[in-house]
Amino acid sequence: MQSHSETILKTSRLVKTFGANQALTGLDLEIKAGENFGLIGPNGAGKTTLMRILVGLLRPTSGSVEVLGLKPPHPSIKSAVGYMTQGEALYPDLTSRENLEFFASLYGVSRDKTRRRIDELLDLAELSDRRESLARELSGGMKRRLSLASSLIHEPRLLLLDEPTAGVDPELRLAFWEHFKELRQKGVTLLITTHHLDEAIRCDRLGLIRNGGLIACGRPDELLARAGCATLEEAFLKFASGRVHGE
Repeated sequence: MQSHSETILKTSRLVKTFGANQALTGLDLEIKAGENFGLIGPNGAGKTTLMRILVGLLRPTSGSVEVLGLKPPHPSIKSAVGYMTQGEALYPDLTSRENLEFFASLYGVSRDKTRRRIDELLDLAELSDRRESLARELSGGMKRRLSLASSLIHEPRLLLLDEPTAGVDPELRLAFWEHFKELRQKGVTLLITTHHLDEAIRCDRLGLIRNGGLIACGRPDELLARAGCATLEEAFLKFASGRVHGE
């Protein structure tokens, strides 16, 4: 059992540039074991860039990053981290079962465990009756559920979810967040990016990101109290305008 005082993820003065564009501008972030941490901000704020750096798909321009005490792209990070991308990462001409088998093979999951996990995850995603359906035949909501299942196939300690509920109906959004709650109770650490401020309130802590840097960080109730607002949308606007300081 991991200690809840353990730092799972940490960045310090993290900068990432793409030509003349600076996607991250000195981002400082620390997430503890077992937290459900939400990162909220507009398109282009740097959320996806951060996710891709954490899993080793991008290298930072400067600054430091540690995931589970290791520097990406250390190979040991791969087996302990699940990553659900914002875009579709499924193979359309593979069935639901075959997609899960493929991702299990990437993570080095044993054959016996793969069979067990596929049954568990298809049941969890309510896709047991579509296990032999091609991914391209699934509805948008079904594809999102299968993508989530794929990121969980190897039972990760840290789960990175980039806009996991984008484009799904309210009922499915609620089901996703109920599952995130269950994962947290099992000790999984979650970093979730979202545009839906009504669901962000469910996170243990929130980081408000704008122009590649954090403008505020804290528990949802703390941020609301600091900004003197009733909603996260109002609070974000106050922090973004500089009328309220993040610390």
